[in-house]
Amino acid sequence: MTATGKARTLGELLQTPDYAGRAPFDGHLRNVQDEVRANLTRKLRSGEQLFPGVVGYDETVIPQLVNALLARQNFILLGLRGQAKSRILRAITGLLDDAVPVIDGVDMPDDPLNPIGAEGRHLLEAHGLELPIRWLPRNDRYVEKLATPDVTVADLIGDVDPIKAARLGTSLGDTRSMHFGLLPRANRGIFAVNELADLAPKVQVALFNILQEGDVQIKGYPIRLELDVMLVFSANPEDYTARGKIVTPLKDRIGSEIRTHYPSDVRLGMDITAAEAERAEHVVVPEFIAELIEEIAFQAREDGRVDKLSGVSQRLPISLMELASANAERRSLVSGDAAVVRVSDVYSGLPAITGKLELEYEGELKGADVVARDVIRKAAGAVYARRYASMDTRGLEKWFENGNVFRFPQGGDARAAVQSTRDVPGLTDLAVEVADSSDDAVRAAAAEFVLEGLYGRKKLSRAEETYAAPEPEVRRERGGRWN
Repeated sequence: MTATGKARTLGELLQTPDYAGRAPFDGHLRNVQDEVRANLTRKLRSGEQLFPGVVGYDETVIPQLVNALLARQNFILLGLRGQAKSRILRAITGLLDDAVPVIDGVDMPDDPLNPIGAEGRHLLEAHGLELPIRWLPRNDRYVEKLATPDVTVADLIGDVDPIKAARLGTSLGDTRSMHFGLLPRANRGIFAVNELADLAPKVQVALFNILQEGDVQIKGYPIRLELDVMLVFSANPEDYTARGKIVTPLKDRIGSEIRTHYPSDVRLGMDITAAEAERAEHVVVPEFIAELIEEIAFQAREDGRVDKLSGVSQRLPISLMELASANAERRSLVSGDAAVVRVSDVYSGLPAITGKLELEYEGELKGADVVARDVIRKAAGAVYARRYASMDTRGLEKWFENGNVFRFPQGGDARAAVQSTRDVPGLTDLAVEVADSSDDAVRAAAAEFVLEGLYGRKKLSRAEETYAAPEPEVRRERGGRWN
């Protein structure tokens, strides 16, 4: 035994409680599906969290996924981009044992009691109870492949290696002459294929053939490998028609088709973004700004100029949150003021939006930048209407109606920005109500949000000045603008 109590030979392994009484070639203790089912059952009974980091699927995707795992089924996650499909697949490794024993010195992880590879069987027969073993941790038992049209059978299953055959003195049809691909190297673990529809049909056929019948032909040689692998897939519904399709025999052999989705409400999306976005700890994101950032993704998904089939990834608000926070931090570093995210910081994050929108013809004509700015405006109006529509803004609107102009300071001096809001009747009080804070930086952000919200509701107009150090300019719709 090792210092950690792990067996190093087959003989030592057979002395442990789990393997006592077993003999070589006695069959698997349990296959991967049984292992996952047993650990899942234990976690369900104890009330443990099943898939840490996966948010928003507790009532939809997770129950279906649990059913598929309890039924020992292979499954496919079907959904648009940015719906945590890959994260869910990787999270299944948490349902594997901490480590499992495999034969040491072979390319393919093989069960020391019941090896399926010719090399493993030869070593077992040669060494008997002295067969060296090693322990394979759960994280090393997950193999993932992004499917592309150029993936071959050799990449996934393997290929005949003439040099290896000559060195070992075997025929080309002997499994000992094979150079194993990704799937055999995932033996005793989980093999995930992302974007399954992009695989060529002949590769898909080889995939289900090796799993169902345990054999495949490689360069005319029949190869038999009864792999112990749990196979999981992901795919985008758009790919069924845009680039490829899943062949019917493989689709028929996939036990469950589980549909993923985007967050059902803004609050849930905010929780996901807050958990995923990376930003400096000292950067403050007011609640109304966080909601604005999330609402942008919801508005983009409903916008007729954005391609519905491609979807709008949850990565959009995550990336936008990171860029807006970075811009606030940059302003803080220059000015020495507190780093609080404002609406202007959200606009600085346009690269996080434009790069993630697949536009329809109308959107292409206008340009991604124009569409993104319009989406921000609509989002600001929606958040304002949802949270602050009851606030009395008649005095402020009347002031702009009279042709007055207001330029909102964009520098880092939050106190000066708050003082400047006194020029607009009611704006200071509105900012205090929205901010719900005595911090000048938060109140400045709130004042800018009020103006953006009214602009989004088409009660004010807004314009942007392109010269150095611009300051926002605001007027009533029929005479003014804000930038």
